[in-house]
Parts: sequence; C-alpha cells; structure tokens
Amino acid sequence: MSPLFVLLEAVVDVAHEWMKLGAGFASVVAVFGASWGISKIAKSALEGMARQPEAGNDLRSSMIVAAALIEGVTFFAILVCLLILFV
Repeated sequence: MSPLFVLLEAVVDVAHEWMKLGAGFASVVAVFGASWGISKIAKSALEGMARQPEAGNDLRSSMIVAAALIEGVTFFAILVCLLILFV
C-alpha cells in the first residue's frame, strides 16, 4: 500500500468521527429549539387564558396543534441526523 492511500484512509476515518459529532450536535440543537418553541407557545397561551378565561378552550386546542407541528419537525430533524449517521 502506498503512503498516500494510508493517509487518505486515516482522513476518511477522522471525517466519519466528525460527522457523528456533528449529527449529534444537530439533534441536540433541534430538541432544544423545539422545547424553547413549545414553551413560548405555552407561555403565550397561558397569558391569553389569564386575560380572557372564556377563550381558554380555543387557546388550548390551538396550542396543542402548534406543539404537535413543532414536535413533528423535531422528529424529522432527529431522523435526518440518524440517517446521516447510519446511511
């Protein structure tokens, strides 16, 4: 084997390790972003319910739909990170 081939193989191994680290970091960022977004939605909904208690049911259902959409995007981001790692 030539020294260039050995060096290239070592560089590819290091690149794979960095790719794993990057995918893990990206999934952590996605989860933190989703939790921050859901907490902002809940905060706004609770403030709205405090101001107008009769609108509580409408705000609650809208909050649940928005939180479900955020969770769907988060699961998709985590799935993409797992695909980067294993495919």
